[in-house]
Amino acid sequence: GRSPAASAAPDTVYGVAEAALAAGVRPVIGTTGLTADQLAALGAQAKARDLGVLVAPNFALGALLMMRFAAEAARYFAHAELVELHHDRKRDAPSGTALRTVEAMQAERSAFAPPAVAGEETLPGARGGEAAGIRVHSIRLPGLLAHQEVLLGGEGQLLTIRHDAFSRACYMPGVLLGIRRILDRTGLVHGLEHLL
Repeated sequence: GRSPAASAAPDTVYGVAEAALAAGVRPVIGTTGLTADQLAALGAQAKARDLGVLVAPNFALGALLMMRFAAEAARYFAHAELVELHHDRKRDAPSGTALRTVEAMQAERSAFAPPAVAGEETLPGARGGEAAGIRVHSIRLPGLLAHQEVLLGGEGQLLTIRHDAFSRACYMPGVLLGIRRILDRTGLVHGLEHLL
């Protein structure tokens, strides 16, 4: 398999996707970090050519289900934090999957409750970053591949939803599903979950 260091930069992928669309090919993209303008441009180019383009932050079906379950749980829990753990060669933090999870949760609950006490970070950044009221923590270590857990707290209880990718083989069923289903689509599909 490809090493994590071999992951393509978003600008490179964008150029390749444009060339693929110009050649009549339907791109299936797993690189995260494409800008909203780049996504819109790819969608417009694909639509103009009556082609589909899939941009999927994650091809692991278990990760997609984790995001779906986290969004469902967000309806019932006002307190949430997210921890994503990846290999130490991953460039972006937080991961695209983490950001998509936050978006899915925010679609079900417009505001999450802040901690009971504002708190004071004696080490700047110790509480992670914040996206839509959800604290997001990124871990980068050798020995990891791709892991994420969503923690939702309530009075006297904690719900943890976790997905672990131990091998890149877990992505193949999603890649094949994306390749097959993008044949019937026109324009941009952002997220494999829209093809399930």
